[in-house]
Amino acid sequence: MKKTIFIAIVMIGFITHGAQSQVNINVNIGAQPVWGPVGYDRVDYYYLPDIESYYYVPSRQFIYLSNGNWVFATSLPNRYRNYDLYNGYKVVINSPRPYLHFRDHRVRYSRYKHNRSQAIIYRSNNPRYYVVKGHPRYRHHDDNRYYKSKYTSYNRNDRDYYRGGHKGKGHGNGKNKGRD
Repeated sequence: MKKTIFIAIVMIGFITHGAQSQVNINVNIGAQPVWGPVGYDRVDYYYLPDIESYYYVPSRQFIYLSNGNWVFATSLPNRYRNYDLYNGYKVVINSPRPYLHFRDHRVRYSRYKHNRSQAIIYRSNNPRYYVVKGHPRYRHHDDNRYYKSKYTSYNRNDRDYYRGGHKGKGHGNGKNKGRD
């Protein structure tokens, strides 16, 4: 009897833990910058090996060393004015305060310096990135025309409309050759 109760408690614990992990999924595709790499549903930080700096996605801030201190700023300092965010390699890091591990990152990701082969959101044709502001095909998530035509089925009234179940010039059944 004790064994059965123990197994039941353990099973409830696993089920509860599984339910919590499903609820806590974080997707921040729309918050990522257009120069960010494709393929990630969630990004906290980018490490930029070319300039040995970080970018914090949630607050849209660059983090870089200046006189031995980490500086948080909305733009890069003048010394990086020629750095091209669209062509530089970005390493995704999803751990808190990665700059505290800068020495490790500097060595581990040095092989990505001057690597220009990474696909970025701006150049992606994947519709999941159309919600990123600045993308050439940007569509705000409230733009019903786009989402209705692409991702949802029409309801019965919409189907009737497109079958010619309405009165309107040019939308008939095709037998009248342009006449109402």
